[in-house]
Amino acid sequence: RYDSPGQILEWDNSRGEFKHPIFWASIFTKSYKREFSVTDEELAIVPVKNHKQSHNNPNALSEKTYSLDDVINSKKLTDDLRLHDCSRPCTGGASILLASENTCKKFTDTPIWITGIGQKTTSAGFTKNITFSSMESTQIAATSAFQMSKRNITDVDVAEVHDAFSVCEPMALESLGFTDKGKGIDMIKELHTTNNFKINPRGGLIGAGHPLGATGIAQTIEITQQLQSSANKRQVKNAKIGLVHNMSAAATSSTVLVLER
Repeated sequence: RYDSPGQILEWDNSRGEFKHPIFWASIFTKSYKREFSVTDEELAIVPVKNHKQSHNNPNALSEKTYSLDDVINSKKLTDDLRLHDCSRPCTGGASILLASENTCKKFTDTPIWITGIGQKTTSAGFTKNITFSSMESTQIAATSAFQMSKRNITDVDVAEVHDAFSVCEPMALESLGFTDKGKGIDMIKELHTTNNFKINPRGGLIGAGHPLGATGIAQTIEITQQLQSSANKRQVKNAKIGLVHNMSAAATSSTVLVLER
C-alpha cells in the first residue's frame, strides 16, 4: 500500500489522539531537527538510500527508486513528515529455524549463531521518554546484547535497523553506538555516496515494506543471509558479525540481536 504511513493496533488506542504512529514520528522528527540542526533535505537521504538498496531485494514491496526531489515533493502529512519519509505497511510473512548447536548441524553446514540478545521496555507511554531525539530503550538493549556476545559496535560488519520513518534510522544508529549523537545523518550521507550497504542492505522498512509482526524476522533473515554470503547483489563483503535492531511503541520497546557466523 502507498496511501498509509502506518497502522493502528489495539494497544495504540491507549494513546488517545496520538495513537497513530505518524504523530509520535512527527514529534521525534521535530525534536531531532531542532536539537541537531538537521534539515528536511538531509532526512530525505534516508528514503533515497533505502529505496536504492531495496532495488536489489526481490522480496521488497516495490522496485521503485526515488530522488531527493521525489521525497521532498511527496505528499506532506505533517509539518515535518512527507509520504516518502514513511515505511509502507503491507502483508507479508517470514520464518526462521531455531535449533540447538547439535541439531542445527544436521540441517546446514553454515549455521549462524545468536551470540547476544538485549531487550528493554522503558515505559508504557512515549510521553514519558526522557528525550524525543534518541532511543533510550535501544541504547540499553544494545548494551545488554554486546555484553552477552562479548562484542562491541566496532565489530559489526552489517546491520538491520528499524527505520519506520526517516528520522528513526539516524536516531537508531546513534543510540546503538555506530556514531555520536547528532551525527547519524552524516554517517548516512557517507554510506549513500559511497554505495556502502552496511546499514539496511535489503532497503530497511522504508524500502522493503513493513509487515509489522514479520519485520523483525525478515531483518534476522537478511543478516543471516549476509553472514552466509548468500545475499547476492546486496552482499556486504566479508560480513562475519551482524546486528538486528527492532523497536516498537514509539521506541519505548527495543530488541537487539548480535549474530555471528
